[in-house]
Order: sequence, then C-alpha cells, then structure tokens
Amino acid sequence: MTLNTFNVFRSDVGLGFEESLNKLLPACRQYQQDIAAEGCRLRYCKIFLSDIVNQWQPLMESALYKEILSRAGCSVIGQPPLDGSKVNILTLHGPGDEALFHSLRLSREEAKGRDSYAQTAQLFEKYLAILREKGLTLEHDCVRTWLYVSDIDNNYAGVVKARNELFMEHGMTPETHFIASTGIGGKSPAAGAVVSMDFLTYPNLDAIRYLHAPDHLSPTHEYGVAFERGTLLSLHGKKIYLISGTASIDSRGKIVHAGNVYKQAERLLDNISALLAEGGAKLSQVGHFIVYLRDSADYPVIHAYLSDRFPNTPFVIVHAPICRPGWLVEMECAAEST
Repeated sequence: MTLNTFNVFRSDVGLGFEESLNKLLPACRQYQQDIAAEGCRLRYCKIFLSDIVNQWQPLMESALYKEILSRAGCSVIGQPPLDGSKVNILTLHGPGDEALFHSLRLSREEAKGRDSYAQTAQLFEKYLAILREKGLTLEHDCVRTWLYVSDIDNNYAGVVKARNELFMEHGMTPETHFIASTGIGGKSPAAGAVVSMDFLTYPNLDAIRYLHAPDHLSPTHEYGVAFERGTLLSLHGKKIYLISGTASIDSRGKIVHAGNVYKQAERLLDNISALLAEGGAKLSQVGHFIVYLRDSADYPVIHAYLSDRFPNTPFVIVHAPICRPGWLVEMECAAEST
C-alpha cells in the first residue's frame, strides 16, 4: 500500500518574492512529473509567506500557483519562515482518497466591523454550508481544523468562545468528542480579517479514535478550550494519525519548563510521542512537523535540535505566536501506518 509523503520546498535566502517563486517553479514541475510517474498526485500544499499582504496577489498570479499549487487543496497563511526565505511550501502527495480540504478566508468587506468572535462564527458557518451541500455534518465528518489568529494574545479569547458555543450546538462536548486542531498566530491577506481557518473532512471513514495520553496532557476542556489532542483515522487498511498543535504542558494543564525553549521542545515531543503510542505509532513514523515559534530568536536552537533528532523528517519552522504567552514553541504533525 502506498502511503502519503510530505516534502518541503524552500526559496533561496536573499531573493525577492517573485524571483523566489520563479526559482521554485522548475523544482516543483519536476516534482509533479516524478510523483505522476509513481501513480500519485499532489493532494495538499501549505504555503507559508513572510509578508502575506504584499505577497498574496503576486502568488495568485504566478505560474507556480496557477500550474501546480492551485490544483490541490491549498492553504496560504502569513507565518514567516524562519530560515530567512520569503516562502516555504509543504506538500503532500499520494494515491488519493476521499479527503476534502477547505481553506476559508474572509474578504475585507466580510470582516469589516466584526471582532474575532464574529469572524470565527462566520467562517464556521461558511464551512457548515459546504457540509450541508454534501450531506455531511461537522460532528461526524470533520476530522481536523486549523484556526489562524492575528494578534493572538488579544483575539484568541473571542475565537475560543465562538468555537465552544458552536460545538455545544452540535452536540460536541467533553462527554462526546471534539476535533483535532491547531489554534495559532497567523495573518490573512485581507485587511481587518483577524481569523482564518482550514478544515479537513473525511467522509466514509472505517473508524475514528481520539488520542488523549492523560498521563502527559490534561484534557483541553479543563482550561476552557474544545479540541482533541490527536485523532486516529482508519481508512481502507491504513491508519492516519493527526496530532494537534502540541506544547510543553503537563497532566494538570500547566506550562512545563517556562522560559526554556529547548526543554519545552523536548517536553512537547514527549507529549506527541505519548499520543502516538496510544494509537500504536512512533515518532519515527511522523511524516512532517510544522513548528511554531513565538520568538524568532529561538530559531537556531530549535532548527539544530530538530535537524539532529529528525534528520530524515521534513519540517517547517515559522514565526507564529502560540495561544498562551508562556509557551515558546508548539508543534503539530501527522503520521501514517498500515
């Protein structure tokens, strides 16, 4: 059975944005040809931009986007790559399955006059309308969300409140289940749009299981938020592990190793390892990491640590403040097995 594979494409440091895209185009064209020869296709990509307000339109008009990236489920987010380049691209290729991906953004007009609470509710309603058209539901078919919040220290509370209320309306409680998620700092291209979201939907799963690792991490509802730590999907003999944004937290919901980014990275990876182990997987099976840093000055430490510990695993490190100021680093990942 062919598993999905992640890759990362990085532009060279020191290039202008359009020059960066043009330089990436030949490599991405070759990649597209290579995976087609394997019977695979580009299924998903995530584009991390250093200055999304100025780079959005040139990206949309580029040959790289029009020819290749736009033909897959594609997310574009303002989270500056910390390798010094203007753009990083995370790609996923594989044989294909029933997964549906939606990346939803508000226009300037849609966002005008609305705070983070109202914008979150508005984006969820857009997604719910898509689900209704397909005969699907939030509680049964959505398996992963990403919530990107500008100025997260001031806007996150409204996002949490809107999500909590909506989940309650749909029967999603601590006694039933939530959805694996990342809530993180990130910018939209439109002025005034302080919230944007991505959604992963899987109709017709064989089974779904939620991962908790209670000896390592507290239940999220204990500190007022509503998401699952991790989710294990079973589909056509394959297991897919979706691990939410994970920080250096303990079983009581407390920050571990305050002020020490290296130790926080170690602890959060222990937490991820425990979540994977609960589902029968290991860190060695992780297909990629996305790493979020609150302070860009911590990049050399974290880059060296990950390069040494996971030399064969693709990862992206971006500047993206985490929802609790004391958390200096957060990571998310996905893994697969048969």
